[in-house]
Amino acid sequence: MRKRNRRARAALAVTTAAVVGLAGCDALGGGGPDSPGARERKPKPSPSPSFVWDRSPASIAAVGDSITRGFDACAILSDCPEVSWATGGSAEVNSLAVRLLGAAKAATHSWNHAVTGARMADLPAQMALAAADKPQLVTVMVGANDACRATAAAMTPVADFRTAFEESMRTLRRAAPRTQVYVASVPNLKRLWSQGRTSALGKQVWKLGICPSMLGDADALDAAATLRRDTVQKRVEDYNTVLKEVCAKDLRCRFDGGAVYQYRFDTDQLSPWDWFHPSKNGQARLAEIAYRKVTGVTA
Repeated sequence: MRKRNRRARAALAVTTAAVVGLAGCDALGGGGPDSPGARERKPKPSPSPSFVWDRSPASIAAVGDSITRGFDACAILSDCPEVSWATGGSAEVNSLAVRLLGAAKAATHSWNHAVTGARMADLPAQMALAAADKPQLVTVMVGANDACRATAAAMTPVADFRTAFEESMRTLRRAAPRTQVYVASVPNLKRLWSQGRTSALGKQVWKLGICPSMLGDADALDAAATLRRDTVQKRVEDYNTVLKEVCAKDLRCRFDGGAVYQYRFDTDQLSPWDWFHPSKNGQARLAEIAYRKVTGVTA
C-alpha cells in the first residue's frame, strides 16, 4: 500500500511539474510577446523624419501668376515686378527678398519667373527655370487663374491641379533637392468681388475679362449668380487643400496655412485700376505674411 502511495505521489509530482513547465512558457516568456527573446525580435521603430527649414535663405526665386508680377499695381493692365511681394525692390513694398536679404543683395540674388495669366499647368516650366537659379528658397503663388475662367465649368479640375503641382515639385527636386519652398494659398476671390463691386470704375474694368467666372455680372445677386460664385469659391478652397497636402509631403516645403486666403483685403489693398489685384499696399501685406511664415519657427 505504501509503495502504491509513493508511486502515486511520484506520478502526481511529475504531472504537476509538467503542467507548471508548460504554463511557464507563456507566463515567463518562453515564447510570449513580452519575453526577452521576443523583445529582441521586435523591429525597432524607424525615427520620425524631422522637418528641415532654414529661416534665413540667402537667395530667392519666385514662380506664379499676375499677383507675383505686380500686375495693375503701378499702371492699368500692365506688370510691375518692381513692387512684387516676393522679389520686388520697392521700398514701399519691402518685399520678402528685401526683408530677408537686404535691398542690395536682393537685386542680385532674387529672380521672378512668374507670368501674368499663368495657371498651375504652367508651373512645371516655371519651376525648371527657378531650379536653374539654384536658389535657397522658391516662392509659389498660383491658382487664381485656374478658378478665374470664362465660366465656372471651365475651371481647372482639382485632379489636374494636383497632378501639375506634384509635377512642379518633382521638377524642382530633380534639379535642386535642397531648395526650400514657400507656398502661398489662393486668395479668397469671393471676398475680392465683394470689395471691388463697390467701384463703378472697377466693374467697368472687370468687363474687359478679369476673372469672369467670379466677377462677371458683378451686381447680379440672383440664385444662378450666387451659385456660380459659390462654385468658384469652393474650387478655390479645394485648390488650397491640394497645395497644403502636396506641400506636406516635402520636408522642405511650407504652406502658409491659408493665411493669404484668410486675409481680408480692403479697398486700400486693391488696385485702383481693377479693384481685384493687390495694390502696392496689398503687395506689402503679402510680403509681411510671407516673411512671417518663412522666418517663423513653424509655418
